[in-house]
Amino acid sequence: MESTVPAAADLATADGPATGDALTPAQAFDVLYAFAAPALVRQTYLLTGRRELARESVERAFQLAWQRWPEVAVDRDPAGWVRAAAYEYAMSPWHRLRLRLRLPEPPPAALDDRRLLSVLRGLPPAYRRTLLLHDGLGLGLPETAAETEASTAAAANRLMYARATVAARLPELAETDELRRRLKELGDTERLRTAPEAAAVRTGGERRARHWTRAAVALTVLVIGSTAFTLHTAPDHYEAPQAPAKTVPGVPPRSGPLQLSTEDVQLRARLRAMFGEGPQKLLPQLR
Repeated sequence: MESTVPAAADLATADGPATGDALTPAQAFDVLYAFAAPALVRQTYLLTGRRELARESVERAFQLAWQRWPEVAVDRDPAGWVRAAAYEYAMSPWHRLRLRLRLPEPPPAALDDRRLLSVLRGLPPAYRRTLLLHDGLGLGLPETAAETEASTAAAANRLMYARATVAARLPELAETDELRRRLKELGDTERLRTAPEAAAVRTGGERRARHWTRAAVALTVLVIGSTAFTLHTAPDHYEAPQAPAKTVPGVPPRSGPLQLSTEDVQLRARLRAMFGEGPQKLLPQLR
């Protein structure tokens, strides 16, 4: 499963294929992709036991690397950066919710390969990853611990547990050298569909970045609009709640004047006609 990948200095200063000039970012990305992608698909397959998930994980990892290319290009180990991203994506627990990934995939044709893959998938994810990095890729224990974000002692314990579990299920792989050989053979003999070409990965990454940017802008506008609407409609001062009305005993209810009857209206009209303007209305007449 090992492959020679260009170092960071090679990606930054290598000559172009025909012009003799330094590689452009796209050319440097293509160089890294051509060297690392096929082997990384096989490695991720051993980690997950699923062919399509392995291909998808590598594709997403390289898309993320292209989005962060200024950071990846100067990294001490660009291939390790992409490998860590692919492993993190492949081991995400959210994949359990995807219906397509719940369907079983055809197992390897050889019985020995099926048994080894079954044992690997039975290991806890962190132990499986440690075993593949150390015995499958040949990384040192400190490098394995750093990539798995664990201490060296914890990585050593995981490695010993994984080896013991494999040896208990497959006694013929008790020897470390034999286990490493079988891991390499399993990754190399399995026919896997490689991720798309580098140009398609770069284009897909740029398109995905644009979609996420638009979604983030739309979400930001929605939050701002909701906040403005809330500020506009929310009360700006405290209003104490009114107590419910109660009847006070001993106080007559409030009422207005009674409505005049027809006779009262006629009498009022006659009185107004009899006494118009003048002193008679103000002073009584003496008889």
